[in-house]
Amino acid sequence: MEIQLGDISHTIQLAIAPVFLLTGVGTNLLVLTNRLARIIDRSRVLEDRMDTLGQAVETECLAEIEILYRRAQWINRAITLSTTCGLLICVVVAALFLGNALGLSLAKLIATLFVLAMLALIGSFVFLLREIFIAIGALSMRRGPVATR
Repeated sequence: MEIQLGDISHTIQLAIAPVFLLTGVGTNLLVLTNRLARIIDRSRVLEDRMDTLGQAVETECLAEIEILYRRAQWINRAITLSTTCGLLICVVVAALFLGNALGLSLAKLIATLFVLAMLALIGSFVFLLREIFIAIGALSMRRGPVATR
């Protein structure tokens, strides 16, 4: 069985759409890792503050560090699911290419992998949203009650 140039170009066309999705997942990972880095930076600042200011602010700093730890856990879960999504999309692209190039019937496998990738992406967004809710809740706790106008 000889592979023709037209077959290869058709196979590449099939694989392009998931690659665009992979670009979006990469952007999502960038956002998530930046949020995690900010959380880590803030916790380091608080730890330094506790070391220099002593017992007076330690309770306050420990409470905020606990919130940061919870936020970091949610972001870590989101990163794990987003990475899983990216890996599954890569497998989809490879399966599309191999299935088409070798004449294999991989439609069910490809569909299953794609659905799993979408579920992982949905989970990643849900975890990101949960982390945002925790961050906003912590912000409103620091400000105290908001006066209505």
